[in-house]
Amino acid sequence: MPTIREALLVVIGVAAIAFAVVWARNWRRSGSADAGDGGPPTLAQIAIGFVANFFDTLGIGSFATTTAAFKALKLVPDENIPGTMLIGHSLPVVAQAFIFIAVVSVDPTVMLTLIGATVIGGWVGASVVATLPRRPIQIGMGIGLTLAAAFMAGSQLGLFPGGGTALGLSGSKLAVAASVFALFGAVLMIGIGNYAPSMILLSILGMDPRAAFPIMMGAGALVCLAGGFKFMGKERYTRRAALGLTVGGIPAVLIAGLLVKSLPLAVLRWIVVAVVLYAAVMMLRSAFGERTRAIPITA
Repeated sequence: MPTIREALLVVIGVAAIAFAVVWARNWRRSGSADAGDGGPPTLAQIAIGFVANFFDTLGIGSFATTTAAFKALKLVPDENIPGTMLIGHSLPVVAQAFIFIAVVSVDPTVMLTLIGATVIGGWVGASVVATLPRRPIQIGMGIGLTLAAAFMAGSQLGLFPGGGTALGLSGSKLAVAASVFALFGAVLMIGIGNYAPSMILLSILGMDPRAAFPIMMGAGALVCLAGGFKFMGKERYTRRAALGLTVGGIPAVLIAGLLVKSLPLAVLRWIVVAVVLYAAVMMLRSAFGERTRAIPITA
């Protein structure tokens, strides 16, 4: 009989194959309808995928850096950013999940419970976000990114517990974690990464921070795949940019996960905090700027 860990890897692998097939069909079906979004990704889009997923594999996250790059370079319309990130980062995060689930010890029942909760939350969230107009997405991303920056800065300043040594949770702690992870899955659909808050929550509950990695990566893989199906169905993503994230992201995951042994992560995390705040300000500025233009000026 396969173990829970082995069964989970099979589920993720099968879901990833199905996702790739559906994405290829979606690309062929809709490519002729929008010739400007066809063809191979640009070097800039591939580079964003590489950098974002390199950071992601180290536990820093990818959504904030991707959002900031898309905003700064005006590569993706704001309303398409969540779907583009979810679809483009899905297969790189699958690679992360295989690496960390295979090598990092964690209670398999806890891992399965929290991953399942995240996927349920993400499926519900994607159903809502995939139909939202531009401005609510901008406001939601702006507020979420601001909170993410605050969490990351607080963690850097030692305001949150450093974590314990437990490799699992039980009883009320597991119930609390599952409920919050479902919320993380829902907000992930609007482009707010779950790595920093997931690690903080599990540390507060007494888990070893290293044990959070297979949970975060497994949850991220399946929720991105599930959400990606929703956004593809609604055509709420930019195809070339999403493909660029995948093409650049997979080798970055392999390099960071298998070859990189040490980096000055404290410095990198402060850089990411600054990037997150930049993205948050740009999103909110766009949202309220559009509202100002929409209000007619009367004498």
